This record gives sequence, structure tokens and C-alpha cells, in this order.
Amino acid sequence: MTSSIRSRRRQLPSFRGVPLPWQAIIDGVMLLLWAAMLLRFAVTGKLYLLLHPDYMWLSHLAMVLLFAMGMARMGQVWQVVRSGQRRGGPRSQEHIALLPRRISTGLLLAVAVFGLIYVPRPFTSETAFQRGITDVLGQTRSRPQRFVLSGASEDRTIVDWIRTLNVYPEPEAYAGQAVKVSGFVTHIPGWPENLFMISRFVLTCCAADAYPVGLPVELPPNTPRPKPDTWLEVTGAMTTQSLDNKRQLVIGNPTLTEIPQPRTPYEY
Repeated sequence: MTSSIRSRRRQLPSFRGVPLPWQAIIDGVMLLLWAAMLLRFAVTGKLYLLLHPDYMWLSHLAMVLLFAMGMARMGQVWQVVRSGQRRGGPRSQEHIALLPRRISTGLLLAVAVFGLIYVPRPFTSETAFQRGITDVLGQTRSRPQRFVLSGASEDRTIVDWIRTLNVYPEPEAYAGQAVKVSGFVTHIPGWPENLFMISRFVLTCCAADAYPVGLPVELPPNTPRPKPDTWLEVTGAMTTQSLDNKRQLVIGNPTLTEIPQPRTPYEY
């Protein structure tokens, strides 16, 4: 038994006759892969699909720290190889762990590799239905104690309109006001063919807590309804209409312009 273990150790790759500290090498590679994953999301702009801009500094700080720790770990490995040390080597600080070291290291490596391959995509109308867009129609989960409107009505975003209704939920007060918003198309089950929702997701912290809001749009007669998830800029005037057994604001007489998906598709 002992001789077989010794023979296996002799078969492990070495550098100039010095056994390589493989655990330390794996630790360094893992840390550098995590840093590379965060760097990839930051450089490609995909971080905007995962985090609120106010918290991106945490991701950037983590990227720098992980890179520094990974380089320090690889530096320890180089010192062992350079000095020709045949025993020992850099060791990790002992700590209490829920999983065996090999399993936890394997999971961290797998997540890092997945992050380097995976391409985040914005949420779609299907996700909006799953998260209950009809439940948040006309409201947002963050209710400001005081909300002051400034500027022209056509400068308001979808979230601005929703928050305005939170403060003063009387649709007739906004009838006739000009509106210019952008978002993706959502078809609400049970609505007439001449109605659809122009929607956006709101991020409060990260993609996990994103929730959808939207405004109904009434199409002119004989106008085909745009396909779901199409990004549009909608201009028109606010009207009121009875939807889902309650009076709501509806964008009437709209002009629809198809636009590319924004680099930052979420509202904050």
C-alpha cells in the first residue's frame, strides 16, 4: 500500500526534479480565473445586466483583490520552485469548511469557467410574466415619501410615470400630457389586439431582485401589434381607459419607432 502511494507521487509532474505544489497552483489559477471573469463582464458592459451601477465598485474592488491574491499565490509557487524546496511548500490558512477542500475548489473553478463562457442577456417578456408584471402595473416596490416632477412630461421615463402615479394615483390628472418612453413589447393575456405593454425592468440591487413595470399602449385602427420583446420608442399622448376593471393611463395615438436594445436596458 505504502509503495503504491510512493510510486504515484513519483509520477506527479515536477520541475527540475522539484515536486510542484499543485494545491497552491490550483488556488492561484482559481483566483485569477475569477478576476478574469469579473474583468470580462466589466469590459464587455455585461456587468450592467447583473448589477446596479451604484454597486459596481464592489465588483471592481473584488476583481483587483482576486487578481492580487492570485498573483501572490503564484509568486509563492515560483519561490518554491526556484529555491528547489523538495518538501513542504505554500500552504493555505486552515479554516472550518462545510465542504471538503477538493469539492469546494472544484465548484469555484467550475463557476469561474462558466462565467468566462456564459453571455448574460437582458430579461424578456417571458420573465416579466414570471415575475408578475400585471401585479405591479401602476406601482413600484420602492415608494418615495416625496417625489417632485420637473421638466417636460415627454422627458419622463416609464419608471418616472409609474412613480408619479404612486404619488398621485389619479389618471385623469395626466390626460393629454405628451409622453416619450422606450422599452420592450409585452403582450398581456386577455387584452384586445390593439393594446400592448411597453415595459422595462427595474433594478434595485442586482438582477436577482429585478421587477417589471410598464405602461399600456393603444394602437390606431388597422395597426399590427408589434412582436413581443421588440424594443420600441413610443411617443404619443396620455389618455385614460378602463383596463382590468380599473381606470388606467394609456398611451394613445402612438408613434412607434423600433430601436436597438440599449446597452443598459434596465431602469434604476
